Amino acid sequence: MEENKVIEVREFNANKDIPSVEDIERRCEVGSTGQMSLFTNLLGDPISRIRHSPSFLMLVAEMVGDNSEKEIVGMIRGCIKTVTCSKKLTRNGSKCKNNNIDTPKLSPICTKLAYILGLRVSPSHRRKGIGLKLVKEMEQWFIKNGVEYSYIATDKDNKPSLNLFTQKCDYTKFRTPSILVQPVFAHRVKFPSRVTIIKLTPSDSERLYRHRFSTTEFFPRDIDRILDNKLNLGTYLAIPRGSFSAESWPGWNEFLCDPPESWAIMSVWNCKEVFTLEIKGASRARRLAAKATRVVDKALPWLEVPSVPDVFRPFGLLFMYGLGGEGPRGGSLMKALCGHTHNLAKANGCGVLVTEVASGDPLRLAIPHWKRLSCAEDVWCIKRLAGHYSDGPVGDWTKSQPGLSIFVDPREF
Repeated sequence: MEENKVIEVREFNANKDIPSVEDIERRCEVGSTGQMSLFTNLLGDPISRIRHSPSFLMLVAEMVGDNSEKEIVGMIRGCIKTVTCSKKLTRNGSKCKNNNIDTPKLSPICTKLAYILGLRVSPSHRRKGIGLKLVKEMEQWFIKNGVEYSYIATDKDNKPSLNLFTQKCDYTKFRTPSILVQPVFAHRVKFPSRVTIIKLTPSDSERLYRHRFSTTEFFPRDIDRILDNKLNLGTYLAIPRGSFSAESWPGWNEFLCDPPESWAIMSVWNCKEVFTLEIKGASRARRLAAKATRVVDKALPWLEVPSVPDVFRPFGLLFMYGLGGEGPRGGSLMKALCGHTHNLAKANGCGVLVTEVASGDPLRLAIPHWKRLSCAEDVWCIKRLAGHYSDGPVGDWTKSQPGLSIFVDPREF
C-alpha cells in the first residue's frame, strides 16, 4: 500500500463515481487471444449487468490520502437469487388429458446463491490486496442477506483471478462449462424448410421451463422475471414441420402431455442494450483480412462466405440461454434455432452470438461456433459461506458431481 494512504470500501454512488469507474473499465481487459485483448463498455451504466437481479450491490475501493484526496482504484459487483442446487423424487406428478393418475416426478431443491462479477482493480494499483478486500466486503453483504453459496466465473487462463479466489478466498473449482461464440455473417443463415419455429408467449415459456427444466442445476426461481424482461427477445420452440403451427399451438400443457418425438427450445437475451465489446491490438493485416471476408459476403451472399464481423470496433451480442430439447432430431432442431437466432442478431446489428453450456451437454455438438472465438473451459468456482447451515437433503453442494446440463442466467453473463 502506498505510504500514508488507506483503502476504504463503500457502496457505489451513481451521482459521482461513474467517470472514475468507466476509466478503470476502459483500462482493464476482460480476455485475450494471442496479441489481441477484449475490452468491455457498460454503456454509461456500471450496474447494468446486475440491476435485473432480485438483489444486487456494487462496491468501490477508494484510496484516501493524508490531504483527503480520494481516488477510486477498484470495484466489484454482486447479486443474489434463489436457484436449484439438487433434486428429489416426489409423488406430486402432473395430470395430462385423459390421464387422472399422478405419476412420480423430480422436484427441485433450492438454495440462496450469490454471484460475484465485474471485479476490477486499476492496473497501477494491483498486487496490493485491493481485490481481496473487495471480495471480503462483498461476502459480508451476502452473509447478512442469508446467502449460503457464492460463486464466480473466470477464464482458465486468468491465473491472478483463479489464485485470488481459490488460494486466498477459499473457493473451489466447481463446474467448467464451454462458452461458444459464432460470428454474425453478412448473409442470412438458412435452416431446413422441414422445421417449424414458434415464438412462445412469456407465460407458456415460463410454464414449459418450470415443468421440464426446474431441476436443472442453477435454474433461477424467478425465471418469470427473466422471460418478462425487456431484454428478453423471446423464447423459440423448434419442431418438425407438420406437428403443428403457430396458429394451431395447443398450449404448454397439451404440448407436454403429447409432444412431438423431437423438439428443441431456447431463449434469447439482448446483451447489446447492456454492454458492448471491442477487440484491441489486432494487426492491420488481420483487420484487412476480416474486412475482405465481409466485402465478399455482402457482394455475393449466395456463396455464404463465413465472414468476420467488425469486432475491432464496439459490437453487441445476443446471448442464447435456456437451451434444451428431446428426441432423435433434437440436435438438428437446436441447430435450426441457432440459425434463426443468427438472423435475429443480424437484424439487431449484433456482431456475435454467444451461449454457455455444460461441457457434457449432448446439445453442445449441435451449436455452431468458431473454436478460435470460443472458450472451451470457463471455470466456475464456488464457496459455502456460512458453516451454520445444516447439510439437509442435498448435503454440501460444493462437493456434488456435475450433471449433463446447467442453466446459465443471462443476467449474469
